[in-house]
Formats: sequence, structure tokens, C-alpha cells
Amino acid sequence: MTFKVLLRIVKTVSAIYAKRFNITRDEIWYLAKLQEELGELTAAHMRASRRARSGAATQKEEHIRMEDEAADLLAQLLLYADHNNLDLDQAIRRKWIAHLPTEIMDKQD
Repeated sequence: MTFKVLLRIVKTVSAIYAKRFNITRDEIWYLAKLQEELGELTAAHMRASRRARSGAATQKEEHIRMEDEAADLLAQLLLYADHNNLDLDQAIRRKWIAHLPTEIMDKQD
């Protein structure tokens, strides 16, 4: 799945959420939601690594919570980038892929 396909899905779900809860999404909302989701991922990680109380949850349940929170964070990052006209595909190429040796890139084709 590409960023563009995932973004279409995430934007659709986000619009449903905003309408259902009467939320106005502006530049502060996108940034605050990104921070909120990072906090939730941090909390899930702390519980899963037994650095915080996890109650009766099993390791598997805590791992699933981490996956869910990581998915929320990724979705919010895509929304933030879209709202701010950030091209994540180009940025990944510029900041990460550009550092790969040519022989590794040749194997990707």
C-alpha cells in the first residue's frame, strides 16, 4: 500500500470522525492529535515493557495495543503532512533513500 492510498483511507475515516464528534480540524488540531497519539503509543509501550501498570492484560494484548497506537500515530502523521502540503514520499527519498548505496538501490528495481 502506498502513502497515497493509505492517505485516502485515513482522510475518509478522519472526516467521518470529525463529523460524528463535531470537530473542527485546523493546523493546531493536526499537530495536537499527532502529539496525543505519540503519548498513547508511549503509554502502551511502557505497559508492554512492564515499566507501567498493565493490569490484567496479557503480553499479547499489550502488543496489540502498541500496534494500534502505532497505527494511530502513522495515520495522524499522514493527516498532518497532507494538511501542511508535505510530500512524505519525496522527503523519505531525500532523507533516507538517498543514503543507500547504489548496489542496494539496483536490487530494489
